[in-house]
Amino acid sequence: MKSRLLLFLLPVVLLSSFSVKKKEPQLIVQNTKIQKEIDRDSVIVFAKKYLGTPYKYASSNPQKGFDCSGFVSYVFSNFGLTLPRSSSGYKNLGTPLKPEDFKVGDVLVFYGYKDRTIIGHLGIICEANGMKSKFIHASSGKAQQVTITALDTEHYTKRFYKCIDVLSK
Repeated sequence: MKSRLLLFLLPVVLLSSFSVKKKEPQLIVQNTKIQKEIDRDSVIVFAKKYLGTPYKYASSNPQKGFDCSGFVSYVFSNFGLTLPRSSSGYKNLGTPLKPEDFKVGDVLVFYGYKDRTIIGHLGIICEANGMKSKFIHASSGKAQQVTITALDTEHYTKRFYKCIDVLSK
């Protein structure tokens, strides 16, 4: 009886010592760039952390201060987006949007204060409402800090060059 039981159990023991691995299906993705969409409101929440930071020419350092392009590039770099460090780099960047298409997180590009042949200032729309939008920027003017300004003030309306969407691909 013992030998019959052993003969019966032997195949079971032998089979259980071998594990048969089932091949898992593999997902193969080739030549695909996966990009996480950046939440526009998160950009503004992050930018507003720096309200009151002093204006400092040629700086993108929150401990020292920002100039306009330093502020814009710093904010977007926090979301993995590399933008030009100089305002002049925005002259030919992007496709200009119509005012009715302005969105929170779009970049406003302005001519220089005295020279309409150069780009002289940038900001990020924080409240979208066409040419009545508000934007956050590092101001070298009266404010001398990161502040929020209405686009429909004469100072900015007459210098407005374009608005571009840097978040949509």
